[in-house]
Amino acid sequence: MVGSNIARLIRQADKDFELILAGRNPQNGIALANELNHSETAYINLEEGFDLGVFKKLDLIISAVDDHSNILREAAISNGIACIAVSELADQISPIAFLGLHKTILAPVVYAGHWQAGILTLMVKQQARKFSQIETIELAGLYDPKDSVGPLVAKEVSGFVAEALIRKGGNWLSLKAKENPRSISLHNHTTAIGYPLSTLDVPSVAAFTSAKNIRFDFIIGESIGTSTGKEASHDLYIAIDGTLLSGEKRKVNMIVSGPKGNSHLTAVGVYLISEKILGLNGQSEQKLGGLYLPETIVSTDHIDERLKEFGIEIIE
Repeated sequence: MVGSNIARLIRQADKDFELILAGRNPQNGIALANELNHSETAYINLEEGFDLGVFKKLDLIISAVDDHSNILREAAISNGIACIAVSELADQISPIAFLGLHKTILAPVVYAGHWQAGILTLMVKQQARKFSQIETIELAGLYDPKDSVGPLVAKEVSGFVAEALIRKGGNWLSLKAKENPRSISLHNHTTAIGYPLSTLDVPSVAAFTSAKNIRFDFIIGESIGTSTGKEASHDLYIAIDGTLLSGEKRKVNMIVSGPKGNSHLTAVGVYLISEKILGLNGQSEQKLGGLYLPETIVSTDHIDERLKEFGIEIIE
């Protein structure tokens, strides 16, 4: 479901790019390939390896599946192909980081294992500009069981990673998720219990804010969409506590709500990165190779307005 949303967003921005919809069941993508035009399906099962030679020249590989062996990213780096991967957690990125330090990377390779492929972190970076100093950043993603998601997401929400990376008092800690719950205030003034998860948002946000306390929590509960009688939405919660540029102490709270659910919100995050790599929608093409993060390749100057273009709601 994430992949089909990504494909549709790219096709809306460009009518001529050739798209290859690849997976273990390519027959499931035939209708979508016909709908999108200039598209085809292909069989890929990463458990059997990956033969780049069966494809024509590729400009970009988008990995929206579990690839814990880094097969697609290693193929991209070795062959000078741009790549976006959305499934890694904080403790899984070191193999590719080390590979990147040993090889010359000819095309952009993007770590997008952030929540919703970086949308949360992009919004935090924009809001952080209002502060002269930030003490605490608390993030959360609310998954609504009524949200129709693909098998990868369903697998992720069925349990929690045993260890989660957070920052507390300026120190990096690895916590047992189930033993470290956090109470989070929701849109309807109720509270829910969240558990820490090692998304890449935590080290990303630490890098550009220097906040001493940062954590991301995963919640299962009723979304804004469901509570208002609409389709289940996917809601991102942001709380930033610090000193504004004016010198005033302030805690800013924000909700980013994707009314079309988890899969669409993730696809928008991937699309914004793809837009920059491929030079879509008037963007200058990112030609310089290297390792990137969503916030180092996508401009956050007007990210709130960009998200609204996709129907995403922002509530302060």
